[in-house]
Amino acid sequence: MAEEPKIAEELHKMQYQPLMPVEKSLIKWSLSIGVISLIFFYWLSVTFFPGAH
Repeated sequence: MAEEPKIAEELHKMQYQPLMPVEKSLIKWSLSIGVISLIFFYWLSVTFFPGAH
């Protein structure tokens, strides 16, 4: 039975590929939406459920 390749070895063999501009944009949008959602839901919980804090 052949030995399975190790993930670390395969990652070292891969070439570096920089992110495309559209990928950078998607990452920025995702992080922004996540942070804004956290702030909004925290405000929502403090405003409508004050006894829980």
